[in-house]
Amino acid sequence: MTRPVAGARVHVVGAGLAGLSAAVTLAGRGVPVVLSDAARQAGGRCRSYHDGVLDMEIDNGNHLVLSGNQAVGRYLSAIGAEDRVVGPARAEFPFFDVATGQSWTLRPNDGPIPWWALVAGRRVPGTRLGDYLAVATLMRRHAGRRIDEVLPCRGLLWEKFLRPVLVSALNTAPEEGSADLAGAVMRETFAKGGSSIRPRVAMPSLTGAFVEPALQRLRQSGADIRLGRRLGALTLENGRVSALSFADGEEPVGPEEKVILAVPPWTAQELLPDLTVPDAFCAIVNAHFKIAPPAGAPLLVGLVGGTAEWVFAFPDRLSVTVSAADRLVDMDTQELTALLWRDVAAVHRLDGPPPPCRIVKEKRATFAATPAQDARRPACPTRWANLFLAGDWTDTGLPATIEGALRSGEKAAALVR
Repeated sequence: MTRPVAGARVHVVGAGLAGLSAAVTLAGRGVPVVLSDAARQAGGRCRSYHDGVLDMEIDNGNHLVLSGNQAVGRYLSAIGAEDRVVGPARAEFPFFDVATGQSWTLRPNDGPIPWWALVAGRRVPGTRLGDYLAVATLMRRHAGRRIDEVLPCRGLLWEKFLRPVLVSALNTAPEEGSADLAGAVMRETFAKGGSSIRPRVAMPSLTGAFVEPALQRLRQSGADIRLGRRLGALTLENGRVSALSFADGEEPVGPEEKVILAVPPWTAQELLPDLTVPDAFCAIVNAHFKIAPPAGAPLLVGLVGGTAEWVFAFPDRLSVTVSAADRLVDMDTQELTALLWRDVAAVHRLDGPPPPCRIVKEKRATFAATPAQDARRPACPTRWANLFLAGDWTDTGLPATIEGALRSGEKAAALVR
């Protein structure tokens, strides 16, 4: 049932999570939305597809969110998909050291007072209470500084907890990463206690959780969704956008209409050559193995001393994620499959050769989360009165995460209003 809407249209260009967030927020307020994307499917880098080699639906990448991600919660509630992210009832993070075979589980308590660090069985083996002062140090503001200028970047806590967590959050070698961005992540998650850091993954798929319900909600709201429609140019005159030139024709932008540009940074710069955007990027490599996980396998296991950082157990496959993976993107597929299978086999004590596998490489997965690149992130408003930016690469105060992407869409929608 389509409900009537009134007022000036908003053109949202880009149907990744930032664009979907903006469109859903606006449509929920009765604003007419035109959502366009160059691809024939929505979701951007957060999508799923049927893989012919594995003959199953897989995600483009393994995306982890946390129970305390507030923008994620608002978005899933708005599209009626709260039940499509799943995870353990408590904040428990199993880890496995590939080199030694040692296993342990990090168990933060639910409240903001971190008494768990006092209990040897809840913290990283071999660490002492004083080691965790590094986390408190990181939570302070450190404008323009690298993590290795704030922390020593060595020791058991660094190697067995902070490094794997930070490389995943930043998708950048953490020693080179922005201390401000890392601190923002820690303040919004670990500083709030275990109730805010329960891990959650999309089930059965990213598209099923984050994309299809959003498109359905937009259609119910009367939004005009146009996929497979590439934006080639903006007509900029008199301090505003007056037209959008798509491959299928020109779309006039009325005097009261607004435009939200939720495209990748390189596309935004092509459309707006004077715009400063991040220009250095880091890769992510994922591997999906067609094998059912062992009975009782945890949803995810953190790796120390392996190639990957996390092993995910889905009902029909085991998957791994390697962040800051530029060193792997040109590796031979067979060699890379064997390398990553060794991590999976070690964690779950599996024998034999690798099962059927699909390697997924994103060469420009996120901007490099260094202080220099963080300084290049533009604000949401532009010098064009009716043009706004959204995307995890804009100045969200967070690294390039699902939470940041959704938050940028919300902000663009708020400023449009």
